[in-house]
Amino acid sequence: MSTEKDSASKPLDFIRQIVANDLASGKHSSPITRFPPEPNGFLHIGHAKSICLNFGIAAENDSVCHLRFDDTNPCKESTDYVESIKRDVRWLGFDWGEHLYYASDYFDQLYDYAVQLIKMGKAYVCHLSGDEIREYRGTLTEPGRESPYRNRSVEENLDLFSRMRKGEFDEGACVLRAKIDMGSPNIVLRDPVLYRILKSRHHRTGDKWLIYPMYDFTHCLSDLQEAITHSLCTLEFENNRALYDWVLDALQTTNNTKPRQIEFARLNVNYTVTSKRKLLQLVNEGHVSGWDDPRMLTISGLRRRGYTPAAIRDFCATVGIGRRESWIDMGVLENTARDDLNLHARRVFGVLDPLKVVLTNYPEALTEELIAQNHPQNPEMGERILPFSREIYIERSDFMEDAPKKFFRLSVGREVRLRYAYLITCQEVVKDAQGRIVELRCTYDPATKGGSAPDGRKVKGAIHWVSVPHALRAEVRLYDRLFTVEDPDADKERSFMDFLNPASLSILGNCMLEPGLAEADPDDRFQFERQGYFCFDPAASGPDAPVFNRIVTLRDSWAKLNEAE
Repeated sequence: MSTEKDSASKPLDFIRQIVANDLASGKHSSPITRFPPEPNGFLHIGHAKSICLNFGIAAENDSVCHLRFDDTNPCKESTDYVESIKRDVRWLGFDWGEHLYYASDYFDQLYDYAVQLIKMGKAYVCHLSGDEIREYRGTLTEPGRESPYRNRSVEENLDLFSRMRKGEFDEGACVLRAKIDMGSPNIVLRDPVLYRILKSRHHRTGDKWLIYPMYDFTHCLSDLQEAITHSLCTLEFENNRALYDWVLDALQTTNNTKPRQIEFARLNVNYTVTSKRKLLQLVNEGHVSGWDDPRMLTISGLRRRGYTPAAIRDFCATVGIGRRESWIDMGVLENTARDDLNLHARRVFGVLDPLKVVLTNYPEALTEELIAQNHPQNPEMGERILPFSREIYIERSDFMEDAPKKFFRLSVGREVRLRYAYLITCQEVVKDAQGRIVELRCTYDPATKGGSAPDGRKVKGAIHWVSVPHALRAEVRLYDRLFTVEDPDADKERSFMDFLNPASLSILGNCMLEPGLAEADPDDRFQFERQGYFCFDPAASGPDAPVFNRIVTLRDSWAKLNEAE
């Protein structure tokens, strides 16, 4: 599947241009890409960019993209993460078909490759501790020092590595390191660790292995095993490309089968964090309800919030692929959601802060069925029936007792249009003992059914409403940005937690919705007219207590705030 904003006339990004050149030159007959998540967390919006890129290139070239789990650290991995990642990729609209792989599929081959490097004199077992390895590595301005174990014989290294595999050493006692160059200006090449001891049960291989390969060793060789042509990753792996190539070259892979690593800029969205550690902290400390909290830019959170796969794909296409790190405003993501929802979301009535209105001249026993359009700009979406009765709810903000001249909604002695219903005029205001308005007494004009006056009089105001006896009582959750500043990590003197937005969630517990929403499906999206875009949240709802999430407002309210400031 290509992204929605792809076009034959659109210039190719630099990665797609590389792919096109490789195909034109005959280097590859078709590109094979891969998306390689670690099964130790949930995917977020940054992963969505990589998913769209890798699967998108495959789809555009009638080729395949592999889904490969980099499951080399059993201490942090689980099948729950595997299943959630598969669900997220499918939800975004992509499928790997038969090409589902795991790094653990190659553990035997990887071990054999490590043995091969030892036999070639290019790897050795080192007994330095982790702290000592870091000390010996040197700095950006000073070269590293050779480990005292660096010049062991091939036979001794083979024996020690075999004993590592058998579990004869404790965790941390020793590691297998590549023998490259302790004086290299690229610190990554200063004898990096290839294998470490981890006596943890693996979610797929059980207790078979007591040593596990490092990512940089696993990644390139997994790509080689799967005949990946273009191994696409973010810029933080740019320095690691030298090790990627060194491993493949040291093992004498041919140019025809050697995959190429290409780096692109990661996706940074303001007012959020995407670090797994920080997301986990938010979850564990209860600042959010879970990994799928609608305020989180995890894919599961975006799905629960009500974002559509098409909107996220459009967002990734809009952001594009480049080499320079940059920040994308949250408003860009929200606007792509609005653009998509505006086309496809059914229009409905939802009163979030209800004020009761009694139409004193309307027959008490009468209930009418009025016709409302599901989408005024898209007649193909059809119509629906709205029940109308003597008592209705309107938004409290749609009434003002002492209204200024330019207030075009309901006020005492003023007339307003009820959408798809009648013109009504407020005659009386009823207040409680504290002076709060609790009810309006109004009259309706029976000659104005449908909302227009036969005598041609003009009424500027039009408001939505819900019939009191037919209303669906619901909880509505209004979500805002999780942080109050664009970059929560920018202030090095303070924690990102100091910038949590206390107003990121508002819960409205007494909302009145049109009755048809009782049949809402989790995949449905609605525009509550004049309120925003909403969806039903089954995860938060009870049997008789439906919950609806606001996806986005009708307009970018944060942009307005910034302009005002």
